[in-house]
Amino acid sequence: MMKVKIWGCRGSLPAPGPENNFYGGNTSCVQVSDGETCLVLDAGSGIQRLGRFLDQDVRQIHIFLSHLHIDHTMGLGFFLPLYNPNVEVHLWGPSTSDTPLLQRLRKYFSPPLFPVRLGDLPNHPIIHELSDDQIQIGSFAIHSEFVCHPGPTLGFRISHEDTVLAYIPDHEVRLGSNDFPNDPEWTSAYEIAKKADLLLHDGAYTIAEYEEKVGWGHSAVQDTIEFASMCKVKHLGIFHHEPNNTDSRLDEILAERLAGKELDFSVEMCREGAEYIFGT
Repeated sequence: MMKVKIWGCRGSLPAPGPENNFYGGNTSCVQVSDGETCLVLDAGSGIQRLGRFLDQDVRQIHIFLSHLHIDHTMGLGFFLPLYNPNVEVHLWGPSTSDTPLLQRLRKYFSPPLFPVRLGDLPNHPIIHELSDDQIQIGSFAIHSEFVCHPGPTLGFRISHEDTVLAYIPDHEVRLGSNDFPNDPEWTSAYEIAKKADLLLHDGAYTIAEYEEKVGWGHSAVQDTIEFASMCKVKHLGIFHHEPNNTDSRLDEILAERLAGKELDFSVEMCREGAEYIFGT
């Protein structure tokens, strides 16, 4: 069984407040589990709550960082299992040609950004670098691939038996494509998302907002829906909500984009606390 739970789906900056209670204000963090196998996708502010409520029997955790922008790493130092000497934590993140991942993570775990250094943790996290790779952890096959976003950024395709989760939280799908959305050739992240049972994908902007922010690394909701259609997914969860967008505004944006459309897959705005269970 693959269980997926959203602990944070806000983009750029946490946005707490009563106007955001339904969709949530925490930044990117998604838990994927099967029994005692626990994968965590990104370490945004949502990972703090995950650490508080995580099953105490879990003794090994694999955290996959799509990239190292602060909204995807800001919760890492507050993740309680890092301070439990009985838990083994693996940190996976994108490789670069110049600076090792360990050195980049040490920048976060150091003053003035954070008072605790990596070397101060009871167990040093085990660091792994990824590029276009395929790995196996327990019952999960994980494929990583670089996608269009400023700085080295990965998308993840996680397969469990016959079920596929595609996680692409920060992605500008229009870049790098000759004929989007008509032809998948050269479309970034197509191989990650194709025929996924659940696609969690960046949809930060309206079309008007996107036209003013081309190259910033994010997608318009309309483009995200068209990408999901191109990839023939079964369910789309729109991710990376802009911090200024309230619950009511997110509902308006989605309603506007779905008006008059007949889609052969379901679409929703991602919601903190939502769970998806596949298999038995």
